[in-house]
Parts: sequence; structure tokens; C-alpha cells
Amino acid sequence: MKKVLLYFLSFLFIFFILPALFTNVNLKVNSNDENNIIAKTNEEDEEENSQQKDIEYNYEKYETIKLLHKASGEVAEVNIDEYLYHVVSAEMPVDYELEALKAQSIVARTYTIFKVKNKKHEEADICDDFACCQAWVSKETRFARWEESKRESNWKKIQEAVNMTKGKIIVYENEPIKAFFHASSGGITEIPINVWGGSGYPYLQVVETVGEDEYTQYASQIELSHEEIIEKLIKKYSTIQIDFDKDEEIQILEYTDGNRVKTIRFGNHNISGVEARTIFGLRSANFEIIKEEGKIKFTVIGYGHGVGMSQTGADAMAKNGSNYDEIIHHYYKGVEIKDINSI
Repeated sequence: MKKVLLYFLSFLFIFFILPALFTNVNLKVNSNDENNIIAKTNEEDEEENSQQKDIEYNYEKYETIKLLHKASGEVAEVNIDEYLYHVVSAEMPVDYELEALKAQSIVARTYTIFKVKNKKHEEADICDDFACCQAWVSKETRFARWEESKRESNWKKIQEAVNMTKGKIIVYENEPIKAFFHASSGGITEIPINVWGGSGYPYLQVVETVGEDEYTQYASQIELSHEEIIEKLIKKYSTIQIDFDKDEEIQILEYTDGNRVKTIRFGNHNISGVEARTIFGLRSANFEIIKEEGKIKFTVIGYGHGVGMSQTGADAMAKNGSNYDEIIHHYYKGVEIKDINSI
């Protein structure tokens, strides 16, 4: 009788209870899988929505600008952020960190609005000449300069930097700043008065930059013979005379707060470091001179006028974990990053 009862209980366990247990486990596993899929889908939706939010922006004003193409004389009305894709791709290397490209996007948008509010061209808001306004390059030209396999991804990176900062500009006392920038500060930036004269801008101060020495823009050299020195100077100073045998005939007399040459003597003329930079084709006014037999060597640090944001400095900061907000507040003092519609 005991054996019969044991057989009967075993039969119940194998054919009824055990399958029910496995079904329960499977239901739990399937339920967890389904929850994971739903959670993953929700995360993907949130990410997609977040990206979409970055792209969407309702400009109440300044949505379009009038762009003068200097070469053709044509004036085109373009969307401001579409315009900025071409500016950022022309002004900053695409392989720089995304946060540096975001900072450049905000700086370029700010400079654009400053130009809109302080018109230089009667028929347009801004032009595509970097010497006058801001560099701009067509998508076709930009693509031709990039490696073919990287063209699309590079352009998407530029678009992302601009789109993720839509509507953001830098203001001082609720007005867009004159957002100067340059390639490399050589370790320290400059104030505008030492470059262009005038009274300067309170938000553009001397600040230190670290990490720039890792970039090719950081240092350069130019060697010129005595004859070439005279040849270049005489175009501006017809009465120039230099006795190259005397050390005091070529001598740096004073430096700016940003460690650039403020005044340098060439024979019977004292000229500014900024002017020397232009005359001799130097990358910056942060230079030293080395006198050698029959020639003068200029050892130069930095690239550009040195005012405002250093692009290599911005990239170095981004590599060290700084975001675009921290980069901008490092180079522009007492400013705020605001919505363009709020000004």
C-alpha cells in the first residue's frame, strides 16, 4: 500500500507540479526580458527625444541673417544655424573635442549677433571674409578638404555642436559681446587695447592657458637676412637705417601684459610688436629675436592676435573634462550665457 501511495505521489510531482514550476520560472524570465526590452526602448526613446530637443529651437528673432559673399558680391538670406555650420567648420578643426566645438559655436553665434546689431555692411549683416568678419566655407569646399571616409561623420559632428547650443549667446550687461577668438595664445591671452588700441572691453582680460604646447600652432620660427629685414621695413618706413653691427639697433624695448612685444627698435624707428608681426609675417606678436651672422631669427609663440578664446586652449580644456560653459567663462570675464530671445 505504501508503494502504491509513493508511486501516485511521484506521478503527481512529475506530470503536474514540476511543469508548473518550470512555467513559473519561464514566466518570470520572460517577464524580466520584456521589462528589460521596455526599459531599453524607453531609454532609447528618451535619448532620441533628448537629441530632438537639442535640434528644435523656436527663434523669435535673428532666425535668418543676410550673408555677403565678398568674392561674388551676392547677398544671401540664410538660417543662422545653417550659416554657423559653415563658419564652425571653417574656423575650428573638426577633430577637436565636441565641447570645444560647442564653445566655438556659441562664440560664432555671439559674434554674428554682435555684427547684426552693429552693422558694418549696408546691404548685409555679415560677410564671409575672415579678415573683415568671420570665415565661412561652402560644404562642397569643406568636403573636398576632408578625407572621403570621414566627410559625413565630420559634418554631423559640426551640426551636433551647433544644434546642441541653439539659441545660446554670450552677453555682458545683457548685450552680445564682441567675441574675439584666435588659434593659440602661447600660454597667455592679450587685452584688445594692446592690439587695436581704443579703450578695450571689460570682458576681454589677460588669462592663462595650459596645454597649448601639444599643438603645432604653438611655436614657429622665421629667419630673415639683413637685406630682407630692410626690404620689408622700407615699404613702410622709407627712411629706415639699421647698423646691424650694433646690438642696440634691433632691440625689444617693452612687453605687454600678455607677454607680447609692445615696442621694438629697428634702427632709427621704434614700431609696435603688432606692426612687426604684420611686416615680417609672424604668427603672433609674442616673439623673441636671435641675432646670427647675416640674419635675424624670430622665435614665435602662439598664433593670432591673442584676444579672447584660444581655440587650442579650449580643446585642451575640453580634453581635461571642461564643458563649453567652463571654457567660455575662462576666456570671457563677467559674462553670462543667455538665450538669444532674452536680449
